[in-house]
Parts: sequence; C-alpha cells; structure tokens
Amino acid sequence: MATRWNARGTTWNGGPRSRGRTVGIAAYVAGIGRGVGALLLAVILAGCVSTGAEPAPTGGTVTVLGSWEGPEEGAFLEMVRPFEVRTGIRVVYTSTRDLQGQLERGIAAGDPPDVAGLPGPGFMTRLARSGGLKDLTSVIDVASYKADTIPSFVSLGTIDGRLVGVFIKATVKGLLWYDKSVWTLGTPRTWDELVQVARVKATGVTRPWCVGLESGAASGWPGTDWIEDFLLRQSGPDAYDRWVAGALRWTSPEVRRAFEAYGQVVADGAVAGGAEGALRTYFAVAGRPLFNQPPGCLFLHQGSFMAPFLSDDPAHPSPDFDFLPFPDIDPKYSGSVIGAGDLMGLIHDTPQARELLRYLITPEAQSIWVKRGGVLSGNLRVTAYPDVISEREARLLQSATRFRFDASDSMPELMNSGFWQAVLDYTRDPDRLDDILAHLDAVQATAYRQ
Repeated sequence: MATRWNARGTTWNGGPRSRGRTVGIAAYVAGIGRGVGALLLAVILAGCVSTGAEPAPTGGTVTVLGSWEGPEEGAFLEMVRPFEVRTGIRVVYTSTRDLQGQLERGIAAGDPPDVAGLPGPGFMTRLARSGGLKDLTSVIDVASYKADTIPSFVSLGTIDGRLVGVFIKATVKGLLWYDKSVWTLGTPRTWDELVQVARVKATGVTRPWCVGLESGAASGWPGTDWIEDFLLRQSGPDAYDRWVAGALRWTSPEVRRAFEAYGQVVADGAVAGGAEGALRTYFAVAGRPLFNQPPGCLFLHQGSFMAPFLSDDPAHPSPDFDFLPFPDIDPKYSGSVIGAGDLMGLIHDTPQARELLRYLITPEAQSIWVKRGGVLSGNLRVTAYPDVISEREARLLQSATRFRFDASDSMPELMNSGFWQAVLDYTRDPDRLDDILAHLDAVQATAYRQ
C-alpha cells in the first residue's frame, strides 16, 4: 500500500481545484522590496542551470496531481519551494483520493495534469502502453539517474525498455515496531524463533500482535502487507512475481499458506482486542497499545512511514520505540524486502514540467522531504536522514538482495480492491477461506483481462 490512507478527494477535471496551491517568485520579491527583489531574482535565475539539453525555462506554471494531503502535502510543497524560487515556475498541486480515475478522466477529456503521481506499477504499465505516459529518456539525464538510484527502482519505472516513472520517495514495508522498554530480547534469527519467544513474553493481558485494518474505503490494506510478507518469505520471489502478474492462482498452496499464516496473527488469542478489535482499529493508532501499562501487544507490523504516527500519541508522549526487520522464514530467501514508493510521470509535456521532473529526482529535492522524517529515498546520494531509525531503514532498503514492490499496489485495481475485502472477510471468519480464495480466483480471471 503506497499512500492510499492519506489522500483527499478533490475534482481535477470539470470541478473546483479546492486543494490547488501556488507559490510564485513574486511572493518572495514583494517581501524584500521591489529593487532588491528584482536584483535577487536576476541573480537566482542567472544561476539556474538545467540538467537537460534544452535551455531551462523561467516562469510559467506546472500542474501536479497527487494523493498527498496533510503533512505529506506540506512536505511536497516544501520540497518544491526552492524550485519555484530559482525558476519562477509556479507549482499548482491538487490532491485526490481517486488518483487513477482522475488521471484517466483528465487524459480522456484532453485536460490532464502536466505531472502526476502514479498509483502503483500495475496502473503505470497500463498507462504507459496506452500512450498516456511520456518517455523520460529525453527529459532527464538517464545515465545519472541510474547511477544514483537503487537498481530495483529504475527497473520498476521502466516499461518495454522506456523509462516512464521516477521515484521521489520510498517506504520499507514489513517492519516490526516495538517498545524498547518491553522487548529487550534482541533480534530473532527466524520467524519461528520470534513467534516462540513472543508467546512466552506475551503473558496476562498482553498479546503478541497489534493490528489495525480500518482505513475507510481502503480498509484491509494492512492485512495485505502481512500476506505479501509471508508469501515472499515462504515461497520466494518467483512465486511472488507470478502472483502479482496474475499467473499464480489464489487457491494455490503458496497463497493459501500465506493467508493461513496471517490467520495465526489475527486469531483472537494472538491480537490485541481480538479479530473484531483488529477490524475496528484505525491503522494509524494501532500501535498505541505497545506503550500501555501493561502493554497490549509486543509488535506492530507496519512500514517505515509509521514512526511519526507512533510518536503522535497524546497518552504516551515521547515513546521510545524501534523496529526489527521481518525475520527469515525460508533461509533460501534471506535478504527479501518489500517496499513501496511514490512514482511520478510526465503526462503533458511542457518545458516547465520537464524542469520540475529533473529537480524532483535530485538529492537536493529528496533530502528536503527525508529530513522531515518518516520517508526514505531511492537516491543513493541522499544521506540527510534525521535519526538513527531512518538511517537503518535506508540501509535495509539499499542492501536488499531481493526487493519487491508492494504486491497489492502492483495488481489491477479490481484485484487490489478484492484483496482488501478478502482480508476483512477472512479476519472476520477464517473458516470461509476456501470460498474467499475461490472468489479471488474469479476476480483474477476478470481483472487481468481488462
């Protein structure tokens, strides 16, 4: 799951751009006086050098459609502010819950955004093959991008030999968050060892796991992350890739085994609040029982973006937490890591849009967002991580020997939404697993034909 949980619904095409926001160079000039401002502007623009072959544009507007809101929207706007100051190009950002639908409608109506976030590699592939995404070969310095970027991220943005998507931030999935004052037993070598020790440690009212599946229209996605971790580490990357591609049936032994492992996590005796509690709990507050006295759980399984949510707990100010990487299940697949990230693509080719994309992939731009915390970068030259936890997450991402993108985000939308619902249904009634998987097979047969 990339950023579904924090997107705002607004209208891009044929409606009000209620979240549109611009910052122009004029605002900066006005604050320091007309004469001094004009001189500063001239100096800034004279020193602005494009990384592309054509001259760098000055002035104008670039429209961006994405799913960020709240703190993430603020981080993106802070990220592009130096670009606006240097170039005089206004960045008009609009957020939407329905990123895929807004893009499709805008393209069909001939009024697309210039630059857009891409909701997962699956949709990106379909959009690229239909001609909706521009080839970035002539837009950015591809050789430099490849040299600076984690190779898996370059591959994920490349469709049929064309680079069509570039990452501007990243997430590591499958981290096991814990209270450092409660879990003091080090890092288990395997999943079986972790489960055995956790069962002994979790006595009284404490349970091994905290789980929160509630996320509005996207409820269920935290459970898909669990199942993806199990499948990759139990059955390996080949099975994972076939599953994502629609070539491995949901009723296969590999997928069934992953569901059953997840079922042990959300069993009433294993999860805080029982299965019904997991279904009702909003994902962003699911980790709060870690810090209760006595603790309600030992671990929360979530991505690297979770650290700010764990810190934002009025009942437990300044909690001292850390994470364990997801342990190996089958040693043949050691070094496996699942992650996600925000891809950006060029929809409407303008000089201003090209210049923005060149800027967004730079260490300068990505360091601005990284410094705020809760975000990683696929750019190997970004080192400005704000704390030890972020540095460890970045090393985990960069050192992965088997990196895979979040499976549900890579599947067709119909399959993705069916997966979310299946997690909710299975958590509520694990005895229905046969019917649930058979239904997912039927969804798969339709989803991959569209």
